[in-house]
Amino acid sequence: MARTTRQASLDAPLGRTTRRAPQPSRDRFGRFTEWIARAMGTPMFLLILSLFCVGWISWNTLMPEWLRFDSQEYGFTVLTLVLSLQASYAAPLILLAQNRQDDRDRVQIEQDRQRAERNLADTEYLAREVVALRMALTDLTGELVTRETLRQELTRVVEQLDARDAAATDDARL
Repeated sequence: MARTTRQASLDAPLGRTTRRAPQPSRDRFGRFTEWIARAMGTPMFLLILSLFCVGWISWNTLMPEWLRFDSQEYGFTVLTLVLSLQASYAAPLILLAQNRQDDRDRVQIEQDRQRAERNLADTEYLAREVVALRMALTDLTGELVTRETLRQELTRVVEQLDARDAAATDDARL
């Protein structure tokens, strides 16, 4: 039995019948670099690395000659090479993780800037609306409307609306 494939229509949301295949991670290496950078910045990593070095030096100093694999006569050359190799890989991985964090910070800053612009526009709109209310009340009453007068009028309107809602609720109960 052959399977028929339906193409999803753009005018309807995906439902239960159409499922998207999970997308493989496009940035797996980036997440790996961040994991490495986070792990190398912990006290546990420093403790493990220190214990590794102490164990290496102890083994190659205290064990019988035929069990030693790194000579202390040459200043533990193999240990130096292992630590250099670890550092040569750690530095670029940490830099990659920092670059990813910089990119995320840049996006976050842009979103914050846009949000601040929207808040400013909303505040300016509300200020214009308050001025329009004052002007309308000034036209109705013929006197200059102060902040206190505007507050009193708005409070009176809110009380009227609350009373109307309470009356509607009482009517609905009967």
